[in-house]
Amino acid sequence: MATDRKLPARKLFNLAGAVLSALSLATAPALARDTVKIAFIGPLTGGNSATGLGGRNSAALAVDLHNAKPDAKYTYELVPFDDECKPNVGVQVATKAASDKSVIAGITHYCSAVAIATVDTYNRFGLPVVVWGAVLPEITYGNDYKEIHRVNGTMINEGKMAAEFLTKQGFKTFVVIHDTTDYGKGQNKYFAENLKPKGGEILATFPVPPDQQDFTAELTKVKELKPDVVFIGGLTPLGVRVRSQMDRLGIPAQLAGVSGIMSAGFIEGAGPAAEGTVSFHNGAPLTKYADGKAFMDAYAKAGYREDPDAYGPFAFSAANLIMDAIEKVGPDRKKVRDVLNTTKGYKALVGEINFDDHRQNIVSANVYVSQDGKWVYWPDSAYATGNKKLPGKVAGN
Repeated sequence: MATDRKLPARKLFNLAGAVLSALSLATAPALARDTVKIAFIGPLTGGNSATGLGGRNSAALAVDLHNAKPDAKYTYELVPFDDECKPNVGVQVATKAASDKSVIAGITHYCSAVAIATVDTYNRFGLPVVVWGAVLPEITYGNDYKEIHRVNGTMINEGKMAAEFLTKQGFKTFVVIHDTTDYGKGQNKYFAENLKPKGGEILATFPVPPDQQDFTAELTKVKELKPDVVFIGGLTPLGVRVRSQMDRLGIPAQLAGVSGIMSAGFIEGAGPAAEGTVSFHNGAPLTKYADGKAFMDAYAKAGYREDPDAYGPFAFSAANLIMDAIEKVGPDRKKVRDVLNTTKGYKALVGEINFDDHRQNIVSANVYVSQDGKWVYWPDSAYATGNKKLPGKVAGN
């Protein structure tokens, strides 16, 4: 959150409970302000909706907190759109949002296949957006569109961390199952190219459609190969299906996956079988952020039914980044874009945001493990201390 605010971010968070309970009282003075619309776009229905709803709620919380500030220049309205994690739907809703001149900026996309499909639309209409969850590097690095920004990291960070961590755990042989979208292909690429220098060996790679339901053929082959690890390059629905069917076929390999499976939906869908699954995510746990507890307190106070999930803090940070830019230069798309392009040292919930020359925030990846029905930061887990052992077969053990 911007350092030039009259009300410091920490104090704002600490007052969040009182602010939220008094929102109705703030309505009257807010009517004197001009209203500025900001779009939120993510998967609000379907297999990835847990992450999308958590992102939407987090962005809405940021808007409510900002609107309750007595010194805010504008009243903000969040306009949500459901991209369903489908590129064709994503382009439709992106076009709807971008063609509406009353929408000044957007907090956009969790699914990489959707995010990469929409960049041309935002550029064509001149709508500045901040990506809050999609990790395909090409979203920022594959073009030089000044309208595209991203606060979360990329799969380059995730692939490097995954290869390093898994080989350090003693795993040597791997099978990769990835979806055939740009997201899945990219995850396979960055994991594979980082794994070989670490001494890992990929025994087989299985590209599969993201909506494939039955993995009997692939997993029968996996069972014959006896890998140490089955690595998933896909989203939650794919991870749930593979995890469940691995158990049915009696495959003892460790399951590891990219941040696409690190959601409440994976743990709910896989049930007890989720235990011990490892994932890699560019965000740190909320407990590691200075204002993490205050965010969770405010989120709980607001009464949202869904968890903020792994990327909610990034959606919250993206919303604040956009609103602070509008506060500086007014509701003008081009001016807001230019302010966002120069972002350096911005104090946000997820830490300091610094955009490189492609408007990509510099973020490090972290390791998480599914433990007792929730995702736990690896260093804080019972697996890291040795009180629990990963369920996979480690060579030599």
